[in-house]
Amino acid sequence: MGLGNIGQEYADTRHNIGFRVLDALAGASNAVFSDRRYGYITEVRLKNQNLILLKPSTYMNLSGNAVRYWMNEKKISPERLLIVVDDLALPLGTLRMKASGSEGGHNGLRSITQQLATQQYARLRFGIGADFDRGQQIDFVLSPFTPDEEALLRERIPVAVEAVKSFALQGIDRTMNQYNGK
Repeated sequence: MGLGNIGQEYADTRHNIGFRVLDALAGASNAVFSDRRYGYITEVRLKNQNLILLKPSTYMNLSGNAVRYWMNEKKISPERLLIVVDDLALPLGTLRMKASGSEGGHNGLRSITQQLATQQYARLRFGIGADFDRGQQIDFVLSPFTPDEEALLRERIPVAVEAVKSFALQGIDRTMNQYNGK
């Protein structure tokens, strides 16, 4: 599941990095997202795994509704769930995968935790930096990346895609060892 906000006005914002990572993963397999209940969904075959990719259409603060619905619909257990999410606490392009943990002030993760009644789900945090003045956090996460930052993203999004694939094929421990902080 990649977190973000639907609508063209949000397409290139920092908060939508989860959508961008899933778009890259789907694009590499020529998979197309379909507009379904609570989100845009597609499936990608990866070796012996079938990955279900979801971009919630509920907006960030209600992402948990979509995640819960599709986990029930597709019979996905929390240990098989990976949330791709932006993270202000990490420098731009830094990846950090965790097996569980707090929401870190992220409203999308908070919604998922509330809906699933657990923090025991994996997340791939993608650093978006924190270059904003006090009280400007919302404006920052809803702002587009600069051209220089976009150049860095062209290098880092494919790495995030590989981390998602690694999670599906090798599990969380090996993926954390291979991708965290790089």
